[in-house]
Amino acid sequence: MSSEKNSLEEGTELSLDFHKLGKVAACGEAVLPVAVQDADTKELLIVAYANRQALEYTVENRVAAFWSTSRNELWVKGATSGDVLDLVEIRVNCEQNSLLYLVRPRGKGACHTRDEAGMPRRTCYYRRLANGKLEHV
Repeated sequence: MSSEKNSLEEGTELSLDFHKLGKVAACGEAVLPVAVQDADTKELLIVAYANRQALEYTVENRVAAFWSTSRNELWVKGATSGDVLDLVEIRVNCEQNSLLYLVRPRGKGACHTRDEAGMPRRTCYYRRLANGKLEHV
């Protein structure tokens, strides 16, 4: 892992990517944001994007799938890691411009990063902002 990526994913310096939506728009694919929540604990696991192909895959296979806006390809969560997110329900917001996937994690975590023990993190939201710095929770 590059030191820049390691610092971004593990560090305590706040470095928010305010250009992310511009990058998403530049991927050339029509997508919607998808919030992914544990159906049982209600914990927010990840926020990703889905195009029609990803949504159709999710509905048909009953596992969370997204459109990777950085790789410009279908991303089936857990296809390589085993940390599959089994679909319980899909909700659509009032303006029909975002989705909520309620899921049950099949593996140990939902995040691609790993904790100190080398285990996948349960959620991508493993740090909090406190006094201008990030701290692990």
